[in-house]
Amino acid sequence: CWDNAPQESFFGHMKDEITITDCNKFEELKYCINEYMHYYNNERYQWDICKMTPNQYNKYLRKGHYLIPGKNKAKVA
Repeated sequence: CWDNAPQESFFGHMKDEITITDCNKFEELKYCINEYMHYYNNERYQWDICKMTPNQYNKYLRKGHYLIPGKNKAKVA
């Protein structure tokens, strides 16, 4: 990807979904951000990637067994 869209999307969602004003120390802030990154990549389902988490979608693509519309039709006997 040659643009910043994925990073901008991540940071936009992070700003909307977490509150960092409660963090009084840098370590607390770092912990909050790391927790959100884990949530975003492993638990947060996303509409743009087939309602999967980013890690699920990555595994799905790496398998190479995904449907291409109009190409992989089920065979009926």
